[in-house]
Amino acid sequence: MTTGFWVQATAVAGRDLLRERRRGDVLWITIPFGAIALLLVPLAIGTDASLLREIGPGMYWVIVMLFGVLVAVGKASSETVPQQDASSLLGLDPAAGFVGRTASAALLLLIFEGVVGVIAVGLYDISIIGIPWLAVTLLIVAVGLGLLGTLTGSIVNSTSAGTVLVPLLVAPLSVPLLLGATQGHEGLRLGRSIVSWVLLMVAVVLVVAIIGVLTARPLQET
Repeated sequence: MTTGFWVQATAVAGRDLLRERRRGDVLWITIPFGAIALLLVPLAIGTDASLLREIGPGMYWVIVMLFGVLVAVGKASSETVPQQDASSLLGLDPAAGFVGRTASAALLLLIFEGVVGVIAVGLYDISIIGIPWLAVTLLIVAVGLGLLGTLTGSIVNSTSAGTVLVPLLVAPLSVPLLLGATQGHEGLRLGRSIVSWVLLMVAVVLVVAIIGVLTARPLQET
């Protein structure tokens, strides 16, 4: 495989999306379970409309974080050792593979966020405020979780202790994304600027992206 970096990344992303279309894990498993998780809260605390409206955004982002990381890690960890060896023989740049897997995971996460978001708005009567900022937040969170899940999945594939490291990596790095998303919505609701929260999420995304690209080859060779 002698093609350029971005051509390789696009090919990897297309392959992963084709696999998802055939298997339907996100559409038929993750999205329904995310919807059920959102439904359980009103069943548990009752139908107090004001309370549901208050906790709705936070619950939505918690569900996105929990299920989003599972989607991304699952996609990345499904890359078997023989598949990795075949990719190496074809001359695939490990960094391009990392970018391609991240792109496909981020796209699937955007779909998950959109579908579950519609359900959350219906269940919790969430007010849609600041649509441009909301769109930016959804994109940043999807890319961030895609990067985080892909990096974690690569570690899972490269070491027998990977499953132990998953929560240690996911928890601290996903907290800034969760804080940025929830506090950003609260800031929009109160008419405040959310630029600082957006910059926090962007910084996390950049840090994970740099780590992922720089460690792609060492992790593949482990």
